[in-house]
Amino acid sequence: MEKTKHFDRAMITLEFDKIREMLASVCPTEGSKALARAMRPSRAIGTVRRMLAETDAAKAMQMTKGMPPFGGVSDITPAVERADKGAVLNPAEILAVGRMLSASRAVMDYRKEDRTDKTALDEYFLRLIPNKKLEDKIMRCIVSDDMIADTASDKLYDIRRRMRSENNRIRDSLQKYISGGNYSKYLQENIVTMRDGRYVIPVKQEFKNEIKGLVHDTSASGATLFIEPLSVVEANNELRLLERKEADEIARLLSELSADIAEIAGTLLDNYRHLTLLAFIFGKSQLSYKLDAIAPEITAAREMKLERARHPLIAADKVVPITVYLGHEFDTLVITGPNTGGKTVTLKTLGLFALMTQAGLHIPVADGSVMCIFDDILADIGDEQSIEQSLSTFSSHMVHIVEMLAGIEDRCLVLFDEVGAGTDPVEGAALAVSILEAVREKRALCAATTHYAELKSYALDTDGVCNASCEFDVNTLRPTYKLIIGTPGKSNAFAISRKLGLPDAIIARAESYVSGENRRFEAVVERLEAERIAMETARTEAEMLLAKARAEKAEMEAFVAMREREAEKELEKARATAVRMVESAKVSSDYIFAELEKVKKERESENLAKSLDEARRSIKVHLRENSDNLDPVDPKKVEGYVLPRPLKKGDEVILVSIGQKGVLLGDPDKNGNVQVQAGIIKTKTNISNLMLIDGVKVTFTDKNGKKGPAKSVGDRAIAAFNPEIDLRGNYGDDACFLLDKYLDDARRAGIKTLRVIHGKGTGALRKAVTDFLRRDNRVASVRIGSYGEGDTGVSIVEMK
Repeated sequence: MEKTKHFDRAMITLEFDKIREMLASVCPTEGSKALARAMRPSRAIGTVRRMLAETDAAKAMQMTKGMPPFGGVSDITPAVERADKGAVLNPAEILAVGRMLSASRAVMDYRKEDRTDKTALDEYFLRLIPNKKLEDKIMRCIVSDDMIADTASDKLYDIRRRMRSENNRIRDSLQKYISGGNYSKYLQENIVTMRDGRYVIPVKQEFKNEIKGLVHDTSASGATLFIEPLSVVEANNELRLLERKEADEIARLLSELSADIAEIAGTLLDNYRHLTLLAFIFGKSQLSYKLDAIAPEITAAREMKLERARHPLIAADKVVPITVYLGHEFDTLVITGPNTGGKTVTLKTLGLFALMTQAGLHIPVADGSVMCIFDDILADIGDEQSIEQSLSTFSSHMVHIVEMLAGIEDRCLVLFDEVGAGTDPVEGAALAVSILEAVREKRALCAATTHYAELKSYALDTDGVCNASCEFDVNTLRPTYKLIIGTPGKSNAFAISRKLGLPDAIIARAESYVSGENRRFEAVVERLEAERIAMETARTEAEMLLAKARAEKAEMEAFVAMREREAEKELEKARATAVRMVESAKVSSDYIFAELEKVKKERESENLAKSLDEARRSIKVHLRENSDNLDPVDPKKVEGYVLPRPLKKGDEVILVSIGQKGVLLGDPDKNGNVQVQAGIIKTKTNISNLMLIDGVKVTFTDKNGKKGPAKSVGDRAIAAFNPEIDLRGNYGDDACFLLDKYLDDARRAGIKTLRVIHGKGTGALRKAVTDFLRRDNRVASVRIGSYGEGDTGVSIVEMK
């Protein structure tokens, strides 16, 4: 209980509630927002590692496929529990169940389409149990929160058809009263209205006996009577009877659907819980993207190291990254520096990042950051003066510190802001040193801010205690907010006063009042600071040069390796070509010699001329058949390009191998080889080395051989892809331009269902958008949204 009390106080002091609100703002469902606002850190290292692994998995999925389609999932728990007890749900409650079932199925499909290996979230996905039959039944029966579809049942369809017929019959019957003629002069207005659910006409008081019927109402002035003519009484009675039958049938349908829901109540509640948990985890991944955060390494050792940590509640363009660590070389950090210099922010960063990590959130740090798990976090930060309890600032801090000291253990993080302040400096410094010693005796990690020089000396003289300072630029009289570990902060009071114009004589007199020991200490600190700045500058330059040299080395090694691979490929290709040419030439020469030998034997024959002609023809045919080996064609191919049509003589083309334009001198042969005139050069090449200049069409082929548009893996736009686009406010052409790019992004993200918002208005934008979508070959189908999806203000698009 005591630890929980300290944890709760630390969460308030360190503004963890604001982090919870940031998380709630990016969670996609109301249930996940509630989980975010109730989120608490865990003290179990296994639980923390599991939660961080879940956030990692969600972030990886979101990077490739965007946010899962959680849709309009609302809390169905009260409705399902009532149905399970035998209650009949209203249409809005049943429709909420249908939407939850639809979201369960869509989220399952989202995971099935993701080809990644097993992840930490698979257990949640596998626990989702869709029920397509009940989902379809609900969506077929209920159109909106207060409307049942005509097609919900054959009986309801028949009842409503008859109701429409009776309505038309009544109106036709009453039309003779309002369309002129003898009755028109008796009416106050030529209209048909309703009273108590029955059709009536407004008759002037003085003519009430001219129209026979039942009086249902009078006007406030009494000048008008609302009469139901006798000719429509029977039809009105029939209509009221049909309305009762309609209500009975709707009640039966709602009862039936409620019973269906009760039958699988446990499954529905489990689905809702797992959907809410998934939405909560994906909310964490969305916050990670927003903060540009990562998961730190979790260690069982008692240490923490934050590399380039950025406080998440400070604007990204103003926050200064700090590197701070505790627990490895020292267990206590004493931070000094000017007011508003960043000391308190450093303390809050340490505490807040510990809370965020233990809640399973990524933290905005650089790679190499390490966090341990704390059993408790105790923080004394800020002015806590209590008027009600008649406590001064010092007394209020002491009361809190007494409570903290009683609850400190070895797995605790203790944070003090201006420890020992608010009283006599000598006594305050002594108290501060004693308090830090007490914390160290209990082996807790501790960070404290101070202005006391005694604490600087204590840190210099004590093993396990380290000084740190927040840098201050005397020239600009502004803090730089950089944290320097290992160097105590220097007092800048005299330098600031001199810069602001205080006379030198006053400053010199003030310096004479400072003890010699303090002056020597400040001088040492000043020399250390100067040496540190020089070393930091030299180290920064060295690191930049080293990084540049490494980058250049890597670039050159990659270039050399690429050229070696290309040279080896060309050499191998040349060897193979040479072998083919030699073999082909050998075969051809053998054939020619054999033909000559035959001619020689027939030299004396009377058929010599005929034999010579046959030999010439045979040699030509043989050489033509082997021309591909004697005159090999460059086998280069254009990756991802296909010709839009067969090539023919006269086509203008590009020879990819030499990057030149050319014209086909003939049609390609059966092997795809063709003669091309490129400038003054005539060459033979394969159609795979040609691109048609007119009508270029480019496609891309994935590793499975499937053709489709190019994918940009790792693109942040995919990670943040939203299955909904709002085109309102755009003209037709501009909207179609935006929609065209959006469809490309959807295909890259693998999203199948899109929601295009074009608004209702005059309908011009809707027509332009739907016409564009129906013509687009990337779109399988497009329909106007139903109630709950946006009605005619949106179009639902199914991608191929």
